[in-house]
Formats: sequence, structure tokens, C-alpha cells
Amino acid sequence: MIDWGIVARAIHILAVVAWIGGVWMVTMVLLPNLRERRSDDWAREFDAIERRFAPQVRIAVLLVLLSGLYMLYEYDLWDRFADARFWWMDLMVGLWVLFALMLFAIEPILAHRLRGRRGGVTLARMLWLHRVLLVLSLATIFAAVGGAHGLF
Repeated sequence: MIDWGIVARAIHILAVVAWIGGVWMVTMVLLPNLRERRSDDWAREFDAIERRFAPQVRIAVLLVLLSGLYMLYEYDLWDRFADARFWWMDLMVGLWVLFALMLFAIEPILAHRLRGRRGGVTLARMLWLHRVLLVLSLATIFAAVGGAHGLF
């Protein structure tokens, strides 16, 4: 018999790896590389990469949501959100909400600015924002894994 809770956990982790691994790649490799190019060159290149990458990240973020909700339901973990010892669960949800807003609301606005006259300024801000998001993401992963295994 298949334990669907374990399947959900595996999907959750795979989706987080795809999602945050992509954030790492964009933050540490793609954006710094684009800063070395002329604005019209990097804008075209970023747009081409973004069109391929954004749908994959959106799917990963949705899989994280669905698998996370399933685990909450399957293992009846809802009460952990009211217990301060499980603060790392709130952190996971907060990070998810932040990225969902970025991917589904803020990113379309930024993509329009990248194509405009303020592209250079927007790219610098985007790199700064990605660095902050990457640090938050890595801290959240550390907290979640540590919390789930009794570190906190």
C-alpha cells in the first residue's frame, strides 16, 4: 500500500529543490552575468530565459503548495501553526506567500520595466532582491529541516 503522505513529502522536497535551485542559479550566475552586458542585449537574453524558466518555477511553487496542504491534512498538523515551537512552519508559509506574490503579481510589472528606459536600475534592484530572497530561502530550508528533525 502506498503512503501518500510520504509521496507528498517527496514531491514537496523535489519541488523546493527545483524552485530554490532556480533562485540560486538566477541570483548567483544569470543576473551577475547580465550586468556585464549592454542593456538591450541583457534585456533580450533575460526575457528569453525568463519565458522558459518562469513557468517551471510557477509549477514548482504550486506543487509545494499542494503537497504542503496535503501533508497538513494527512497528518493533521494544522495546530502547529498555533504553537510557537513550530515557528519554522510559519516561516515556510511566509516564504511561499512572498514568492507567490513575486511570481504571479510583481514579476509581470518588473518584466515590463526591464524593457523600458529604467532597465539598468531595475536589473540592479532585481539582483539585490534576488540576493535577499536567496538568503531568506536558504535560512528557511535550514530552519524547516532543523525544526522537522528536532533541532529547535
